[in-house]
Amino acid sequence: KLGCGYPERSLEQNGILDLESLHPGASSCSSSFHKTNTNMAAPTYDYDLIAIGGGSGGIACAKRAAAHGAKVMCVERARLGGTCVNVGCVPKKVMWSAAHIADTLKHDMRHYGFESGAEATLDFAKLKKARDDYVKRLNGIYENGLKSAGVTSVFGECSFADSHTVRVVGADGTTTQYSADKIVIATGGKPHFPPGDGVEEHCISSDGFFELEELPKVAVVVGAGYIAVELAGVLNSLGSETHLVVRKGRALREFDPMISEGLDAEMIKSGIIIHRHTNGVAKVALDEQKKKMVTLHSGDVIYGADCVLMAAGRVPNSEDLCVDCEWAPNTEKLHLDSCGVAITPRKYVIVDEYQNTNVENIYALGDVCGRVELTPMAIAAGRRLADRMFSGKPEDKVAKVSYEFVPTVVFSHPTIGTCGLTEPQAIEKYGEGNVKCYKSKFSNLFYGIFDLKPEEKPKTLMKVICAGVDEKVVGIHVLGMGADEMMQGFGVAMKMGCTKADLDSCVAIHPTAAEELVTMGTWGTSPQSTGAKISPLGGAAPGEPRLS
Repeated sequence: KLGCGYPERSLEQNGILDLESLHPGASSCSSSFHKTNTNMAAPTYDYDLIAIGGGSGGIACAKRAAAHGAKVMCVERARLGGTCVNVGCVPKKVMWSAAHIADTLKHDMRHYGFESGAEATLDFAKLKKARDDYVKRLNGIYENGLKSAGVTSVFGECSFADSHTVRVVGADGTTTQYSADKIVIATGGKPHFPPGDGVEEHCISSDGFFELEELPKVAVVVGAGYIAVELAGVLNSLGSETHLVVRKGRALREFDPMISEGLDAEMIKSGIIIHRHTNGVAKVALDEQKKKMVTLHSGDVIYGADCVLMAAGRVPNSEDLCVDCEWAPNTEKLHLDSCGVAITPRKYVIVDEYQNTNVENIYALGDVCGRVELTPMAIAAGRRLADRMFSGKPEDKVAKVSYEFVPTVVFSHPTIGTCGLTEPQAIEKYGEGNVKCYKSKFSNLFYGIFDLKPEEKPKTLMKVICAGVDEKVVGIHVLGMGADEMMQGFGVAMKMGCTKADLDSCVAIHPTAAEELVTMGTWGTSPQSTGAKISPLGGAAPGEPRLS
């Protein structure tokens, strides 16, 4: 993923249907779903598993399967590592770090007594080269990792010939067929350009952002999701005049309202120009100086842009998987005759909770399925699928990944960390009378000595959402410095079923921002109920490990 996270979209939003209706029994684990005729001789294949896609999910599945003794091939049409390594998480974090340094130099250091003799300048070409070299090293590390694991790597365009066979067209145009007992689709997603005159001709995608040779003086970022706010924040901090175009009232509308409203305020404070209620871009054209004019559906026009970056969404990479498919945008007539895998109207591959498609030997995972589109989610799904298929352990016959309480981060300025339900989602699920929220708004101690009015200092916002009489924690949301690093540990606590009392039972680390999450409300007065296997409440000692 380009960004490290955003709240899970519902399956209905991605057009994902019930697999049971397509293939009765598919919702059960593969031991009952996948059956063979024991009276027939078992066919022989080139491989036990072919993973289509050399991104995070495909590589994770391939390596884990090989570790279990399977003969595995991984097919990738571009660079190993997928979106995350090449045009997503990794290079984005490098750029976010550069932007963070720029903010420190421009805004923060003088408050701590540091003075510079000359204004620091950014050598964008040097930054780009260092970033690209790092990504290239990672490509080699992934290739060596597959080789060390015993996985065969094949590069080329891959498509289905039938449910057990794929065709790979190499760089020299040669077509080779490979067969496998099982095939996993892990082809990820790609940026989407919305319709509009001159949009594809004059705009770049998030992929194109990493091809920029110089920092644009004026940049227009179109989109309201995490990719848009991340890249808008980077461009703004590095020195571009940055415009953010959102269709409705604000960005990150699916996030908890406190977080999206808080980020909106911080973006305005940082100098980002937000164009609201635009209903998107109608037209992009060049003026006499070859600058871009962006006409919005609202009638507003943004003049003099050097770069227009479309971050209006991503779509699954499923179009090239079947050579006989007719792909017609905005139609439901999609033919997957070669392999028979069912997809949604939005072209996501339909899977059940075990990553089974409706074809008994074909599986899918990651962004191509449209559920929790995060790199670590795809990795976890790939490893669990490989365990179920090849480990041979009884406990792995029902192995699957959990899509609940997935901690995620947005590398905005400031960062966002979130896990679980938003307040509106919790109220809808449990009822308003069963939900209690703890909230906090403060300036990080880092800004304590800043010569600014209190209202001018950047704010940290926190919310802990609890449900039921035991005040089980069902959502934690943080906006502010350090949110990206603190959320991982609280995600562990939520996966273990923590309550508000469990948070209170942990002694605060002072002075930190994270301590606020274990001291909210009137400390120690929540219902004394724990979600822990061994209660930490009432000053109880931790349990001892079991020894062999």
